Amino acid sequence: QALLVESGGGSVQPGGSLTLSCAASGFSLDYYAIGWLRQAPGKEREGISCISRKDGITRYTDSVKGRFTISRDNAKNMAFLQMNNLKPEDTAIYYCAAVLAATAPYYCTPVDNFDYWGQGTQVTVSS
Repeated sequence: QALLVESGGGSVQPGGSLTLSCAASGFSLDYYAIGWLRQAPGKEREGISCISRKDGITRYTDSVKGRFTISRDNAKNMAFLQMNNLKPEDTAIYYCAAVLAATAPYYCTPVDNFDYWGQGTQVTVSS
């Protein structure tokens, strides 16, 4: 059974940092581009970052650019989202997702039609 499991969420004060992890099981992330998305209360789900299958090409939405860093470790079958200088507006449930990238290994988009999704992890930024 293919699964993605996020971890690392929690509550932090504004300006703080968190690192989210995404562990895959039942399939290899080697063949997939990975995205991180979030959904804040009362808002639509938003794609915020992605990393390509090969060469680690990354993309970020403007609201997180310069503060968040996406990475992947194929040997561990995991992906990560380092979040710095967190703001109250970053409060949301964060999801990792994976999309098969057999024909476009150097491309990703945070708003892709993902094949697999995690269950989400809550991030709350509040003083």
